[in-house]
Amino acid sequence: MDNRAEVRAFLSSRRGRITPEQAGVQQFGTRRRVTGLRREEVARLAGVSVDYYTRLERGNLTGASDSVLDAIASALCLDRAEHDHLHDLARAANTSPTRTRARPSGSARLPATVQYLLDAISDAPAIVGNNRMDIVAANTLGYALYSDMYRGSARPANHSRFIFLDPRSGDFYPDWDRAANVNVAILRRDAGRFPHDPGIAALVGELSVRSDEFRTRWAAHDVRRHYSGAKSFRHPAVGLLELPFHGMELEDLPGHTLTVYPAVPGTPTADALRLLATWAVSEQITERARASTP
Repeated sequence: MDNRAEVRAFLSSRRGRITPEQAGVQQFGTRRRVTGLRREEVARLAGVSVDYYTRLERGNLTGASDSVLDAIASALCLDRAEHDHLHDLARAANTSPTRTRARPSGSARLPATVQYLLDAISDAPAIVGNNRMDIVAANTLGYALYSDMYRGSARPANHSRFIFLDPRSGDFYPDWDRAANVNVAILRRDAGRFPHDPGIAALVGELSVRSDEFRTRWAAHDVRRHYSGAKSFRHPAVGLLELPFHGMELEDLPGHTLTVYPAVPGTPTADALRLLATWAVSEQITERARASTP
């Protein structure tokens, strides 16, 4: 992906999104031709010259200091994920492709101890995913939760391909639009963090060609951190599941995240997870999923 084009689209979209009122910019009755901020207003709020900000927004982040990036982020009212994404784009602009992410990324092979950890979590679905939206390992309940992803022939099982290319995802996610928006925003963030990962580029290219829904969302340049919250699923075997989730990056395996979905005790979802565990054993879900995973 072209770093300059990414920077240009991201900054201009954020500038167009924020109103003068939100940014605390006083207006003096002149009719505005844009709904968002003008470049000169962003420059003034950030304490830089208009020419310098214009250079940045045209895609040239080379040499931009952290303090300048922080000032731009503040002027545009970027949230934490957007702030980090801006710094990731600047890091990519200042680092050659041969030096970026020399350490292993989402393609690294998982050590056996990661699977031991997953299997030790017996009462909640748990998965390890990579920065390409693949499920690379899971415990029994994790495979059972996402069993629909393993009904197709494509491997590894992939959240993005399932959401945008498999019609079953419309039933699996009660709020499909939200799931689609979040998925693309996470993928966009990871594309900024791992700008030279060929797997991410290939996935984005494939989905851009095959899915209008993906292409529209990708063009919005939204980014998102996704380490805790709540999700709803409509599982074909046990019905509605409303699960909190907690994710943590695996420091020794860059590009990999462990996510656990613990049910709230005493809720219908907790009962449904127990039923799901029984179903998973009877259907040999784990054996089938692992047998079909390269």
